[in-house]
Amino acid sequence: MDEMPEFTHQRKEMVKRYTRVGYIKSNAVAEAILRVPREEFMDPRFREYSYYDQPFAIPGDGRQTISAPYMYPISYEPLKLREGMKLLEVGAGSGYGAALARELVGETGKVVAIEINSVTHKFAKENLERAGYSDIELVLGDGSLGYPEHAPYDAVSITASTPSVPPPILDQLASPSRLIAPVGGSHYTGQDLLLLEKDEEGQVHEKKLMKVVYVPLLGEYGWRPGK
Repeated sequence: MDEMPEFTHQRKEMVKRYTRVGYIKSNAVAEAILRVPREEFMDPRFREYSYYDQPFAIPGDGRQTISAPYMYPISYEPLKLREGMKLLEVGAGSGYGAALARELVGETGKVVAIEINSVTHKFAKENLERAGYSDIELVLGDGSLGYPEHAPYDAVSITASTPSVPPPILDQLASPSRLIAPVGGSHYTGQDLLLLEKDEEGQVHEKKLMKVVYVPLLGEYGWRPGK
């Protein structure tokens, strides 16, 4: 895969910018972002804007987006992903987040990403294969139910807003583990980005990190029509 020099430069500048403002706190996250070509996960219509600090639409039913690039370090730094960990991503979207996670957990780790929309799933699959991440397990299904086949998970990233953290996903967390999710509110009023930590005894501790605005989680434990 040949990279365009301007994208490589933009990626490096983005990492410098996010490190300077504190979104990126670790060398591991900085290096992961440098290694993953975000432009390969953009809708071709918006490829030239790959390193702009905003979300962009991706194929789906009109609601799916690739999040603004700063949201990935904001979400992944608290998860403290490292070599050998197993991560579940709920809402694969473009596949970009799964690729970053794969860089962080390494060859001895595992990334499972689940996407409910078939068009978006196909888009993510093509992007991941083109970018060289064929070992990520990409599942078409209801992410609000988690994915018990590979549970328990050391970390979970929910990438769509949910009324509350779905109970099946809580049940699939290892002890200890961490989960991050935009919870409560609505697409219009925003949500709290929550970090949940399950300790070795299975007790769950919750911390609000910041206000965010994410598209709604669909599925059995997601938002219902009219809410």
